[in-house]
Parts: sequence; structure tokens; C-alpha cells
Amino acid sequence: MTFPDNIRAIHNFYCINTNNLIECPIFAENAKTMKKTFIFLLCSVMNITAFAQNFDDFFEDKTLRVDYIFTGDAGHLDIYLDELSSLPEWAGRRHHLSEIPLGGNGEITMKDKATGQVIYRTSFSSLFQEWVTEEEASRVRKGFENSFLLPYPKKEAVVTVALKNVYHKVSTSLTHEVNPNDILIHQRGLARITPHRYLLQSGSSKDCIDVAIMAEGYTEQEMDLFYKDAQTACDALFSHEPFKKLKNKFNVVAVASPSQDSGVSVPGKGEWKSTAVSSHFNTFYSDRYLTTSRVKSIHNWLAGIPYEHIIILANTDTYGGGGIYNSYTLTTAHHPMFKPVVVHEFGHSFGGLADEYAYTEAPSPQYPYEVEPWEQNITSLVDFESKWKDMIPAHTPVPTPVATQKPDIYNKVGVYEGAGYTKKGIYRPVTECRMKINEAPAFCPVCQRALERLINFYTEK
Repeated sequence: MTFPDNIRAIHNFYCINTNNLIECPIFAENAKTMKKTFIFLLCSVMNITAFAQNFDDFFEDKTLRVDYIFTGDAGHLDIYLDELSSLPEWAGRRHHLSEIPLGGNGEITMKDKATGQVIYRTSFSSLFQEWVTEEEASRVRKGFENSFLLPYPKKEAVVTVALKNVYHKVSTSLTHEVNPNDILIHQRGLARITPHRYLLQSGSSKDCIDVAIMAEGYTEQEMDLFYKDAQTACDALFSHEPFKKLKNKFNVVAVASPSQDSGVSVPGKGEWKSTAVSSHFNTFYSDRYLTTSRVKSIHNWLAGIPYEHIIILANTDTYGGGGIYNSYTLTTAHHPMFKPVVVHEFGHSFGGLADEYAYTEAPSPQYPYEVEPWEQNITSLVDFESKWKDMIPAHTPVPTPVATQKPDIYNKVGVYEGAGYTKKGIYRPVTECRMKINEAPAFCPVCQRALERLINFYTEK
């Protein structure tokens, strides 16, 4: 590292003269202060250097797709590397490379093998980690597919993927090396690209956030319907702030991934369909929970198309859906609540926002009272300073009495008890929000701020 002249001078003066200064009582304290100053300035320079990391120094304009299998049960978790793939373009961020905007339930870190320098970080959540909190995980071991997109390293790199428990502690991790010249890295996205159509194209992938809307349960003959539904989803999303005012920072592409059968699987009714990504209701035996564990299929359909975030539309009028942070949104396209639900679920998958509704007096296994949730729109009050404390008037009662009149029920920010599935001990920002009920017309001010900060993190240099 090359130090600026002022820091080099302090460094040299300190190293040469420390002994003499300490021997003189008058200058002893100054020497100690100078040491602290040097350390502070050195750390500042190191931080500036990390912030100014140049994408082209370490990465090619390609994507490394890393597929893992997360396995285990409530008592023991494991991670296995499945496959590495190369995609022809990198659509992710090219700055803030070694930072993460949200904690998530897992984290991936890529280091340059030669120097040990962190060159990329990202965070995520997974369906597997949610399943681990279910009763079934106490008696069954399962494996779940997971795929993540990383910038393609120019030189050998070391990748570590770590899963965190509900206390934000690492429960298991896997470290493996990546040789960018490995002949077994699967070359994808060079041929047989899935048919697609841009619904919004604000700029290049270098400058914009790329969202892919995929078809699930639409046959080849139903693709006109899919494109119509995809446009409806796009319009719904950009009718909400802050997406509306920051629309020019997004690209949205509709991807016509065909299914053999029309509709999706409903195991509770004995209905199983052959569809593009094998989605189904009754996830974790919950009637409305619509997900897929075939994550590799999702990414295979998208290979060759620039994308970062994924919305999957299911061709059904049955109510349901799901959203997993930095994984995918999956929702039904023909239920009357389609538009608010797709926006809500995208709040999960893109924004890392938590559910603000509550249905039990018992504590949620996902949100222990003694831990501050990483999601920005709920709090246990353990670290409320990091949340929306700056957005409420001083002396606001906790819990805040619920508002009863419009527009207060939607925008009067306080500390309202009941969120994260439990009625006690976890708090939300407003009485009613898009992350709580479908009838709410908008994201609340706290959710809007969290989303805007995230959008700016991805797009501002």
C-alpha cells in the first residue's frame, strides 16, 4: 500500500522518535496520542482503499454461478458444492464490492487467493434455513438447492459461504477455491436462450438493477397471457414508492419459460403438474405457501439474460406466494390480490423486508426477543437505534397505540407491537403497511426509506 505523504511522515516520525519521546515526560503523552492518530489515519486509508476497489482489477465482465446443496436438520447443517457455471455477462453491482447492505441469514465472501483481499461479498436467505425452524426438521434430514451469482474472477479465488442461525451466529460454512480456467466450469447462456421481452429498459446492466419476471405454469400457447401478466406485475411494482421515483434505475425483462402443463401443483388436492420450475403450494404443509426447491431450474432458464433479482409468476387463481431475500419472489398471477401480493413478496426478495403481521401470542422461532432482527422494518428494541428511532417524535410511547384514522394508519410512524408472526415482543413501524396487509395502499415510510437506501447502494457509485 502506498501511503499519502502526511501519513508517511507521521509513520516515519513515530517509528524513529518514539523511544526518545517516551524518555521525555513532557512528550510522553504526545507520543501516545501520535500513535493513536497514526493508527486512525492508517485505518482510514485502508477503508478508503477498500471502498475505491476497481471492479476491472479483479473481475471479468462475466458471472460465476455457484450452486450449493444445503443439507441437514434442526441439529446439524452442512453445505456441499454442487456445480460452477459461467454466464456471459455480469449484471450486478460494480462498486461497494466488499460491502453488504443487509445481514441476511447467510453470507458469501470471495477473496483473491494470492493476497487474501476480500473482493466481493453478498448476503441472502434460503428456504432451507426457514425449514430448519419447522417441526419436521427435528425428525427428518433434507437437502435444498441454492444458486448464487458472483462476479467472475480473473485469478484464482477463495469463496466462503456461511449460514447463520436466528442469533446471527455462523452455524456452518464451506470454503472452496475457484480456478477461473477450470475446464469443468459449465459454460451456460451462449445458445438456446429462453425467449424474452423487455418491459422496461432504462439503461445498461452496468448502471441499472436487472429484474427478470419468469413464467411458471404457462404453456407455449399461453405466452401472450404471460406477457400480459408480467406487464401487470411490472406496473404494480412501479406504482409504489420508492420504485416509482427511481424507475430509471431498473430494467425489467419478461422471460417466457414454458411448461408442459398449465397451472401449478397443489399437493393438498393431489394435483401435480409438469412445470418450468416445479413450484407447488403446501410448502411446509401450509396451504398458501407457494415455493419451489428447484432453484437450479430457475437459473438455467435465465442463463444468457442479464438478471439480478427474480419474480416468478404462477399461472393460477389460487391465492398464495412467497419471497426469499436475494433468492426469488413467487406469486400467483390470477388471484384478485395479484398486484398487492407481488409487490409484498418483492419487498421480501429484493428489499429484505420482514412480514409485519402477527397471528400467535407465542414467540416466533425466527425472531428471538434477545436479538435485533436484521430486517429493517421490524425491531425487538435490542438495537432500536439502528432502525427507525430517528423517524419518531421524542417520548413516543412503546408500544404505540394503534392508529384508527386514515392516513395515520398508513404513515404515522411509531413502535407498534406485533410483527414477525408474533403479537408480543416484536414491533413494526406503522399500524398498517404493504408488508402487513394487502389493503394497505403503499409501503410505510420506514419500508420506503429502507428500499431507497438499498436501491442507491446497488446503483450509486
